[in-house]
Amino acid sequence: MEKRRATVYDVAERAGVSIATVSFAFRQPERVKDSTREAVYRAADELGYAPSASARQLAGGSQGALGLYAFDMVLPSDRQGSSETLDTQVERDLDAGLQLGRFPLYVDEIQHGFQLESMLRNRSVLIGSAASDDHVATMDIAGSIDGLAMFPGTEMPQGIAKVAKRLPVVVFSRPVSDAFFEVRVDNVAAIHELVDHLVEVHGHRDVAFVGGLVAPDFVERFAAFQDAQRRHGLPVADAPFDSTALTGARLAGVREAIAAGALPDALVCASDQLALTVLEFLGAHGVNVPRDVAVTGFDGIAAGVAATPSLTTVRQPFVTMGRLAVRILVGDEEVTGTRKHILPTRLVRRASCGCREGED
Repeated sequence: MEKRRATVYDVAERAGVSIATVSFAFRQPERVKDSTREAVYRAADELGYAPSASARQLAGGSQGALGLYAFDMVLPSDRQGSSETLDTQVERDLDAGLQLGRFPLYVDEIQHGFQLESMLRNRSVLIGSAASDDHVATMDIAGSIDGLAMFPGTEMPQGIAKVAKRLPVVVFSRPVSDAFFEVRVDNVAAIHELVDHLVEVHGHRDVAFVGGLVAPDFVERFAAFQDAQRRHGLPVADAPFDSTALTGARLAGVREAIAAGALPDALVCASDQLALTVLEFLGAHGVNVPRDVAVTGFDGIAAGVAATPSLTTVRQPFVTMGRLAVRILVGDEEVTGTRKHILPTRLVRRASCGCREGED
């Protein structure tokens, strides 16, 4: 027999407050004093309760909706309202181009696959973002959907383990516990193939890593890079050559190397988004790619094709990742038998490493 789902009445009783106070704690937390609010959250966690949307409260069944959320991937400045006029916003937006570094571009491609598979399965999609420490937002998400796929950012959101006890949760691009489903790629094999190409095909011996170790996938890629250096008998780096993160200070290590005339033979960037910034930066400083230095990325976003030169990269199967997440969330038995789905990648050779356009 299925265990009865905890209700607002259960939480109120456990916390020793009224049901109105429970509602305010989740919907208007500023109206509840800190100690009371924490008592409500603690009771909700212990009971596995999430505030339900009205349809679920009435029917006690499925919402027919799946959630796709990104945590901590928006800059604080982007979360604030703007007092600019519409014309000023449009002008600034047009001048900003891709706004590299402001939001991970690969998210759009996974979202495309997620929405496509949801449409085919007659499911609606709730898309949004939240801060990882926003307990209210996390619980609100769980109350509106039948399953959640998420981009966790630099750390797992608070309260998400409680959500996973009552809903299936898919996490993209990081290793997770068996409480969640995991959809990511084989970073180790991908980086080994990339470094092998730079060393064995192009003869580079001074190969450096660019990217701050701000996320688990970047950490895994750098560890694989160190291992690849070791396998080829190259000096093994203790830390990235340049630790620029997507929203951090811009390319201090690369800048210093240019000034000293000491650029490596090749730069392996932790992501395409960072690699595109590197290409733009090198070009602005008169450095020719790939003649002076080869540059590679990781992800395979569409913007890499249009870059000058076009970007050599590792392609992740983003659309497949999004579609796979939906299949997991709707309970497709073919894919729910395992918690960890680690997908292959493909090396895409383009001009930025010295290969001819379209060369396989």
